[in-house]
Formats: sequence, C-alpha cells, structure tokens
Amino acid sequence: MKTNYPSSALPTEAACASYPSSVRRREGYKEKPLLPAARIFYLLSALLLLAGCTLPRQRQDNPLTCFFDSPATIWEATFPLGNGRLGMMPDGGIEKETIVLNEISMWSGGRQETGNPYAIYALPAIRRLLFQGRNDEAQELMYQSFVCKGEGSGQGSGANVPYGSYQLLGNLTLHYTYPAGAPSPLSSYRRELNLHNALSTVTFWKGDVSYEREMFTSFAGDLGVVHLTASAGESIHFRLGLNRPERCEVTASGNDLIMRGQLTNGTNGNGVRYTACTRVLLPQGGKIEQTGTTLSITGATEALLLVSMATDYFGQDAETAAMSKITASEQKDYATLKQEHLTEYQKMFGRVNLDLGWSERATLPINERLHAFRKDKDDPALAALYFQYGRYLLISSTRPGLLPPNLQGLWANTLQTPWNGDYHLNINLQMNHWPAEITNLSELHLPLIEWTKQQVPSGEQTASLFYNARGWVTHILGNVWEFTAPGEHPSWGATNTSAAWLCAHLYQHYLYTLDKSYLQEIYPVMKGASLFFVDMLVEDPRSNYLVTAPTTSPENAFRLNGKNVNICAGSTMDNQIVRELFTNTIEAATILGTDPELTEELTSKRSRLMPTTIAPDGRIMEWLEPFEEAELHHRHVSHLYGLHPGNEISISKTPALAEAARKSLEARGDLSTGWSMAWKINFWARLHDGDHAFKLLGDLLTPVVGSTGDMPGGGGSYPNLFCAHPPFQIDGNFGATAGIAEMLLQSQTGVIEFLPALPSAWKDGNFEGLRVRGGGIVSARWKNVQLTEASLKTPHAGTFNIKLPANSLNLDVKLNQKRLSLPVSDGILSVEMKEGDELMLQL
Repeated sequence: MKTNYPSSALPTEAACASYPSSVRRREGYKEKPLLPAARIFYLLSALLLLAGCTLPRQRQDNPLTCFFDSPATIWEATFPLGNGRLGMMPDGGIEKETIVLNEISMWSGGRQETGNPYAIYALPAIRRLLFQGRNDEAQELMYQSFVCKGEGSGQGSGANVPYGSYQLLGNLTLHYTYPAGAPSPLSSYRRELNLHNALSTVTFWKGDVSYEREMFTSFAGDLGVVHLTASAGESIHFRLGLNRPERCEVTASGNDLIMRGQLTNGTNGNGVRYTACTRVLLPQGGKIEQTGTTLSITGATEALLLVSMATDYFGQDAETAAMSKITASEQKDYATLKQEHLTEYQKMFGRVNLDLGWSERATLPINERLHAFRKDKDDPALAALYFQYGRYLLISSTRPGLLPPNLQGLWANTLQTPWNGDYHLNINLQMNHWPAEITNLSELHLPLIEWTKQQVPSGEQTASLFYNARGWVTHILGNVWEFTAPGEHPSWGATNTSAAWLCAHLYQHYLYTLDKSYLQEIYPVMKGASLFFVDMLVEDPRSNYLVTAPTTSPENAFRLNGKNVNICAGSTMDNQIVRELFTNTIEAATILGTDPELTEELTSKRSRLMPTTIAPDGRIMEWLEPFEEAELHHRHVSHLYGLHPGNEISISKTPALAEAARKSLEARGDLSTGWSMAWKINFWARLHDGDHAFKLLGDLLTPVVGSTGDMPGGGGSYPNLFCAHPPFQIDGNFGATAGIAEMLLQSQTGVIEFLPALPSAWKDGNFEGLRVRGGGIVSARWKNVQLTEASLKTPHAGTFNIKLPANSLNLDVKLNQKRLSLPVSDGILSVEMKEGDELMLQL
C-alpha cells in the first residue's frame, strides 16, 4: 500500500510536515527508515489527509522550475547542470541512467601556422576586380589565394585537424537494480530542474519504495555531486561506469572510478590531457566491489558520488587537479556540500527577479507547456522562466578566469560538436554575452574580454601577413588556439570586422562599470583594432568612400551575372561596426587623456565612411551598392547592426532610419533559425514594438520536437528549452534573454527608458535588479501595462537621464526617501546622484 500523488499536487508545506520522509523533499537531512508497521500507519494517515484536500494542482512555491514526467529519450530533453567549468546532463533513466560529462577546456586541436604567403600579393588584384564591379571574379581569386593555410575549421568538422573541436568528456553510467521479488510498478515519476538552486532532481516510486536522486555541479567545491536515497533501507543497488567513444582508459581503484586520456592535436596526437574521477561514498552502509572497469554498489540506503574532471589546458596536471577537488570535499556531508553550492550560486542568480504573473500551466511538464503555449501564447510565467533560464545558462557555462561559453555553452554529447562548438565571431559568440551587463552578470563578461586580449598577438600576425596592416584582426572563426586567419571559404570566411565587434563588448563593460583602470587595460586592444582599419580601409574610386575590401555581409549573398556572390567592397554592417569602433576608441582616448593624433585621424576616416543608407524601396541597404538579394529571408540581418546591438539607429534620434529598419525587418520576415529569431526580438524591442517582440518570442518557443517525439525541424526550442538552430546553439537562449530585458529596460541612447517595449500580454508585473549604463540598478512595477513605480540605485556618482512615461502627471520623486522636485525637459528627468543614492519614482 502506498501514497501515489504527483508532487505538483501536494498540499501546503505545513500539511506535508506530517507525511513520511519518503514523500517530503530532502534538504540534506538524514533519518532512519521507519519500521514497516510505523510506515503503514503514516501512509494511511497521509491518504486520509489527502482525501480531505480539494486542491488538485496548487501554485508552485517556486515558479523557477521546469519538469518532465518521464526520463529523457533524447539529449535535448536532459537538463543541463554547470558551474562555469564543469557540466553534467543526466537523463533520469530508471534502469540505466547516463550522465553526459563536460569540461569547458575539453578541446582537440592545437596551435598552428595559418598565414598564407600568397594572400598579400593577391590583395591588390582582388580590390581592383571589386572596384571594376567584377565581384564574382574577385571571389574566385580569393578561393585560390586569400584563405588560411591548412585545413581551417575542417569545414566545420575539425575534431581531427589542428583547428580542433570542443568535445564531450565522457559518460557516467549507472545501471540500477531493484529489490528482488514480484515486478515493481513505477509511479509518480518527476524529473525537475530548479533554477533557484541549480539542482536537478528525479523522484519516483518503485513498488512501495520511493527513490530520489539529486545532482548539481558545485559552485563552491568545483565538482559534480550525485546524491541517491531510498525510503527503505538497503534498497540502492547500481553498477557505475565511465566511458567515451575514443582516447580513454578506465580503471577502478578502491572507491574510485578513473578515466584518463589524451586528445589529438590534429598532427602528432599530443593534444590536451584529461582525467575524470568518480568517488563513491556510502554514509549509511552498503558494499562497494570492483568489477573490472566498473564499481558495483549493493545494499545502500544512501549513496554520494563526487564527480571531478580536469584537463591540462591551463598548464596544470589534469589528474592532480581532479583528485584535489575530491579530497577537499569528501569529508563533508551532503547537506554541507549542497548548502555551500547554493550560497555561491545565489550570489549571482539572486540579483534579478522577474514576475510576469502566475499561470496554471506551471503545473504542466515543460514539453506539454511548450505545446500549449504554441496554441494560444497564454502563459506569461513561461517568459519569466525562460528569461531566468538564460541567466542560469550563462552562470553555468562560464566564470572569471576560464573560457567564454562556446556555441553550446559548455554542454556537448559528441566528439564532433556541430560547427566544432567553437567561437563563431560574426554574431554567435557576441550574442552569448548580450545578457551579461543588463541582467546583472557583469563579471561573466570577463572571460570573453580576456579571450579577446589573448587573440591580439595572433591577430597582429594575420593583419600583417594578409593585409600588410598594423594592429590586429580576426575573422569569423575562433577557437581556444588563437585562430585569427580568414576561413577556408571566402563566402563566409572573409568577414574581417570581428575584432572590432569584440571591442564593442570591451567598451560596453566599461560603460556599465565606469572602471577607469579597466579602461586603461583594454584601451591598447581597442587601439590596435582601430589601427588595423586605419591601414586597411581603401578608397573606392567609384564613390570616394573608404571601404573594407574585400569583405562580406556575413554569410549572405547577392545576385551578379547570374551567380550568387558574397564578396564585396564594403558592407553596411562593416561601416556601422567600424564607425562604432572609431567612436568608442576616440571616447576612450579622451577619457584617458591620450593619443590626440590618433583620435584626429580616426575622426577624419570615420567621416569618410558611407553612412547607413535608405534604398528607394524604403529599406536599409545591406551592401554599398544596390545588389539584388539572393535570399530575401536570410537568417543574418547584418545591416541592422546599428539598431542592435549597436545604437546608431533609434526611434528618438534617427526616426527615418528606424522606419527603414522596420521595413527591412518586415521584408526579412520573422521565422528563421532559433538565434535569428532571438536577434529579432531585440530589434523589435529597440523599435518599441513590444507585441511584435513578444510574437517572435513565441516563435522562438515553438517546439521542434513533436508531441509524439518526431523532429519536424525548423528554428525553435527543444524540450529542455535549449535553442534550436537547429541543431542546438545556445546563442538563441542568450539572445532571447537579452531581448526580454530590452523589452523592459533600455539605456543605449543615454536615456533610461522603463518598459520601452512592454507587450500587452504582460499586463501586470515587476522586475528587480536589471542594470543600465552608468552602473545603475533598476527595479520597476506596472499595472494594466502602465508603469506605477520605479527605482534606481547607483554604485557610481553621475548624472542619470530618465524618460518619463505618458502617465507621469502625478509623478512623485524621492531621493533617499526625501521628496524633491526636479526639472523635466522634453519629457526627460535629469538627476545628479552620488554613490549609493536611491531614486524612487511613483506614478
């Protein structure tokens, strides 16, 4: 006899306190199992109490959870755990559970020589052909001469060439057996991810025994933790294994299962070394036996697995590093390990709250919830969950001192990760960091900043060898081996403004922190990127404008002489990015009081770039010539960089360009790859069209796995909320998170705007903890789609300009709890604030 009810239908916490321990959620405490008679008494009592309840589905105490009611059958239905260095993805299997293991530096490949000695000699001819309008011939010449030396990225399959690929570390497998006897039915299965505490939980009944598995990747101990418990004593039995498809050796020693290996560097095989170790601890008894390359655990009531992984990428000995993490944690009980993890994690995650209202659908499994949302878009809490999921993924996939998140964050289940799981630099790596500043995770920008600085020496060689230019450059491809050369295919590999785009992130971090010492540190990187374009820009004799030649509008093509052609002399995106780079470098030099001659030269060259131009059809031109688009609905919308993430185009300052951007977006269409739709959320938010931004969020949340398990394809979301390009690319998750924030708060024009693109679907709500340029921390509340109150706290002294909403006739302003009257000009409230001040607005 047993209680059999889903956890989503449990009565109040007080009522649950009288239930048996197998029903309550464990928080690390230990209890002796009840005797059979006592267990039956308490179970009967629980049934009687439940019979009096009339709440079949109560509101969840924590809306930041998503769950399934069955094990995962595909990797994209498993929940990701990560601590910025390590990743685990358990599938929650009943008889066999597989936990995919990841480590952020698990890269094949190595440093290589990429300079092409023929490139510099071909450059004049390439430019001459472009200026003669013979772009197709220029492109053919580039295929022969203006590509990297060697195999490049291996056409996106670089696991066994020097470019390398991010790879899974391995698989931790647990083959479970259950007490002998009559077949035990399975019931009340729930597999959950709790964003609030970065914890994955699986609970179910097998016969009259309840089982619980909790897992996390510790932000404190820097290792994975797996905790297994059962309501009946000596009911946990499993065989533990470690494996990966190649280049591994597994040994069992005592309580440890160890896997070692070395990846290929693409030439002589001597690549990154790695070690993974799982130590099994049995706090309440049980038996561990070595069975070849596995460990067998029998008769346990509780099992604690410490999972440690390391590589030698950062110069350490992999095995020493892995074992030291276990040694530091093995004397702690599970409750301590869990609390230490939660404390560290909450230091970042707890900074921001977003409440868009509760929904009955919070009680649905997440896959069913996605399908329900697809039908009517009526689930405001889902948007808040998705927003916080993006923050969770960023916190989980990078940390200061390590590597930035790659195309899949830090999660991968194959040796050959799609597109090498690398750092694509024509939007993808940058999009990964769009949420960093505005969602109050500023320190998670630092790995990208450090990675960018590391590219400079290689980029200087590339600038010299390919362009005979000073400074530094990088193109579309990036990895952990400082690859900066053009890619092996000029159609996509010739884009040369990636370093400039990366420098936009360097400067944005300054705008949010106002840390002058940091600005001093990154200024040489910005200066070097600017110097490259000072030398590389060349005058187009047809227009007398300075242009980047050769270049592309990333991955897009135009029609010329009956062909699709990519190579061009200048593009709108290039001009917007170079103009931004020059502007930011001039501002930085002025703040630091340095390089007046350079700022004068940058100002002069900036004035000779073709401005963003509106075509006769009312759209913004993508190229500097009126080419016919080869693909009207192309996934890249590069010519609108100036709208987002740049700030050259805005409703308030350039209304004509903003309207042209709107027409460009309408022509491009909404449906596309996952990350492209995420970008468009940000575009429409910048155009202050919240309903269109919300429509695109709905498109992005379209399930790409059907309710029957089929894979219909197309951009959208996988069951675990991973963004589907397809395949999985994490940039769409991060881009959409930033887009939701942009719908609620903007500051890119120098003016703080509350709720600039609030959709009608989010009628009531509030947020706390978002950040604006200047470092201010903002909270706001609204009712009936109208702002009712807002606050601004500032860690830095300065002047803040705030755009007042239309309903501000009865505005009440308080600074540090003191009411005051401030001047308003053209609907803009300007206020001088000191460090630590708090401004309150009530409407």
